[in-house]
Amino acid sequence: MPAVLNRFRVWVWAARPKTLGAAVAPVVVGSAMAWRAGAAHPLSAGLALLSAILIQVGVNYHNDYADYLQGADTDDRVGPMRVTQAGLVAPETMRRATVLVFAGAVAAGGFLIYRGGWPVLVIGAASIAAAVWYTAGPYSLAALGLADLAVFVFFGPVAVGGTYYVQALACPSEVIVAGTGPGLFSVGILLVNNVRDVADDRAADKRTLVVRLGRQVGGWLYAACILGALLLPAGMVAWTGEHAWTLLTLLLLPLAVGPIRTMIRVTDPQRLNPLLGQTGRLLVLWAILFSVGWNL
Repeated sequence: MPAVLNRFRVWVWAARPKTLGAAVAPVVVGSAMAWRAGAAHPLSAGLALLSAILIQVGVNYHNDYADYLQGADTDDRVGPMRVTQAGLVAPETMRRATVLVFAGAVAAGGFLIYRGGWPVLVIGAASIAAAVWYTAGPYSLAALGLADLAVFVFFGPVAVGGTYYVQALACPSEVIVAGTGPGLFSVGILLVNNVRDVADDRAADKRTLVVRLGRQVGGWLYAACILGALLLPAGMVAWTGEHAWTLLTLLLLPLAVGPIRTMIRVTDPQRLNPLLGQTGRLLVLWAILFSVGWNL
């Protein structure tokens, strides 16, 4: 039994639980907006959540595998442990696990495709393709400096809009705009990783946006993403003239000061690791406050 538990822990580590809020939060927001519109569909919401989590886990498994093969993960890595690089999972085993998890996401999305038609099929296929392309070879999204844009699109407007669409079978513009909130937070999580790993990425010729623009720019981009997400509801209230209770998200501003200050001022990569969990918690809290506020 201890061996089984240890093996289970390895796969949980590889799934990187601190990043899973980026998968859950958009589904919460899209479902809350569908509920307010009188279009909630619990089965579709549940399957959308399962599919989103599986895609995120698949992304993390594939990154673990691909970064090891490309030399981006070394013994000097300062970020959370990568199980392939640590020798806890063989590369081929991780590759097979990645395929299996993505297959699970496709299976979970089968009913959603049946219900929503070709738009859902396109969204699902594009999401998985972007997940694989994220670290697939020298022309990956990460190597081209396009990962931040892809993360914003697929973990923001696409995820929120897609969740709403599979329930309401329509998608008004305010849903897409609301999706920019989770998208910005998800880019913030990515920036924490890329600022922390900038030296290793540069050595591996992984030309992320932070490698291209510099560590200081990465810190200020993080600040812009977090503040932009927190202030988004104020812009939506001014635009729609409704949903003033979504301004509850402004209560998170004091909690954001510490992570932003750390990201801008701290140069020790080890001290950036806690920001992953802190940014993920801000994202989940934002999604909850926005969702509650939208329905008050």
